[in-house]
Amino acid sequence: MSDDKNSNELAEDRTDLAEDRTDWAEDRTIMANERTFAGWMRTGLANVGIGLGFNALFGKLEPVWAPKAIATIFILIGIFIFWAAQRNGCEVQARMDSHKASPVKTVNLRLIAGAMALASALLAIGMWTIELPD
Repeated sequence: MSDDKNSNELAEDRTDLAEDRTDWAEDRTIMANERTFAGWMRTGLANVGIGLGFNALFGKLEPVWAPKAIATIFILIGIFIFWAAQRNGCEVQARMDSHKASPVKTVNLRLIAGAMALASALLAIGMWTIELPD
């Protein structure tokens, strides 16, 4: 009888340990998702920076609209990356259950990405509308 009790206790211990490992894995995945979101945001910002830098360096090219158009394409790519980052980040967060980790709320992911997209769009609009002195 004691062998059955010991084997049941061992089985329960193994099950508890397996559940703990699964919980830890989910928490690590949540944190990895947040790092991935941050990486996507950096990539989007890099695209916006490339666009603004391109316009600053080549703004005097003819026709005048060409450098602005190329810069706008980079900014639009950045805005798309912001949108994709929040979409993918929110999808992963929705599938995960946090245990010990405190994940960023999906509404905050959306707010961050939305603010970056809005600011980038305003930069593009400003680039087209503001006339700087020579």
